[in-house]
Amino acid sequence: MRYRAMLAALLGSTALILPFATDAQAATTSQIQFRLIYYNSPGPDDGSNSSLNAEYVTLKNTGTTSRNLTGWTVEDLAGHVYTFGNFTLRPGWKVRIHTGRGTNTSTNRYWGRRAYVWNNDGDKAKLHTAAGTWKDSCAWGSGGPGFLYC
Repeated sequence: MRYRAMLAALLGSTALILPFATDAQAATTSQIQFRLIYYNSPGPDDGSNSSLNAEYVTLKNTGTTSRNLTGWTVEDLAGHVYTFGNFTLRPGWKVRIHTGRGTNTSTNRYWGRRAYVWNNDGDKAKLHTAAGTWKDSCAWGSGGPGFLYC
């Protein structure tokens, strides 16, 4: 924050807004982040397991250490909650959380639902730790292509 003040003084403006994170913002940036959300699976929404599994969110560990996500949750605005079982995400790795049923692996997890979660006309994915601490979110509105890079 002091760098902003110094720069504002140099430029003669105290109303200068810069695209830099404050110290508090930088301290709260999560290493686990949403990367891609496929909220409208390709093809007809026929409710088949393959269609449900084409609806997913992707999380990435952007850090340099493995992160234990056991008990972490992903939630939509309607309150549908996916809770990670025993799971660790390696540094630089991604994991997809599919809506439908399947066999969990180190890169694909399955919610086990028989209905879609993510609304095509707008929704918000929220990520929380096992203790309930907010870590990341990604939102979209209507009219998009069916997927979103966060």
